[in-house]
Amino acid sequence: MFLFLCFLKYYCCVLSGVVVFGASGFPKLTHLSSQSLRRGLSSENKLHPPGVTGAIKQTLSGTHYEAPSCSSLTTKELQQNLRAVKQRQRLVRLMFEIPSTRIVDRALSKYVVYEIVVMRSGSFDSHRVSVERRYSDFSRFHHKLQEEFGEELEEVLLPRKLLTGNFSPDIISERRLALQDYLAKLYSVRCARHSPHFPTFFTEQEQRRAHSLLRAGQFQAALQQLQVVLEIQEKLLPWQSPTLIVPTVCALAVCYRDLEQPEQAFAAAQRALPPVRRYGLKRYRASLLDLLVDLGYELGRPVAQIQDELTALRDAERGEVTSRSLKELVVQEFV
Repeated sequence: MFLFLCFLKYYCCVLSGVVVFGASGFPKLTHLSSQSLRRGLSSENKLHPPGVTGAIKQTLSGTHYEAPSCSSLTTKELQQNLRAVKQRQRLVRLMFEIPSTRIVDRALSKYVVYEIVVMRSGSFDSHRVSVERRYSDFSRFHHKLQEEFGEELEEVLLPRKLLTGNFSPDIISERRLALQDYLAKLYSVRCARHSPHFPTFFTEQEQRRAHSLLRAGQFQAALQQLQVVLEIQEKLLPWQSPTLIVPTVCALAVCYRDLEQPEQAFAAAQRALPPVRRYGLKRYRASLLDLLVDLGYELGRPVAQIQDELTALRDAERGEVTSRSLKELVVQEFV
């Protein structure tokens, strides 16, 4: 018990940034001001609290150790650190806004499309990215979720379908706000925001359009679509599998390669590789490694480890590893 009390006193002194050892060899609890205690607690909350180092002063009563801790920081620096901690701890939420609509009038059909802006809350996301969807897209999305999570979505109602007056400005405005509210309520249901149907609703049309352009050799146009898809997927990643972005990033690598932008192609392929390794996506792994080796040699990058990984993969799974290029894989997706 005596040793425990001594340790407790020593711990309190460390929090204050000052440890005093008396002549008996045991720590003495010096006077702690409220300011010193606050500094000590701030030091304790750091990711890597400083050890008891600093100036050593010899006195008649013993040795006096002074630790710098947070007391060496100015008030402004402490406030900045506190704001940074709060920023990291702030909950990230998705927000949806439907700021505008437009009427599409074609020879055989006429319909309203709604611009959906997807963004994260707070200062985590300063960039707004948007897609356009029809009411029928919302309806299909809702029915798929209902089939999978019927009971959980009983209180989330999709605005009803109208048979007349669909193109009235008042009706369009009313439905725009109702659909915006629908997305917010849907996101509040955990099973819905974690469902694969959620990112599919926001990205599948753009994915199909991008891959169609890629197959047609229109790589710059495909690149623009894929960048929109990736931005939305990145916003959805906290609630989805890390593999969500793999097909998109692989397609980006192919586009950059054909546009003769090897640096960007190498970076995209590098980003796709970790989730491919971790989650065992064999479909992509050998093709990604092969592309990285080729680009690495072109850019003068060290690729020995990647080459060894590719060789080991082919030796271990002889006959099972695909020999197709990444481009051959990508063009077959979203057909």
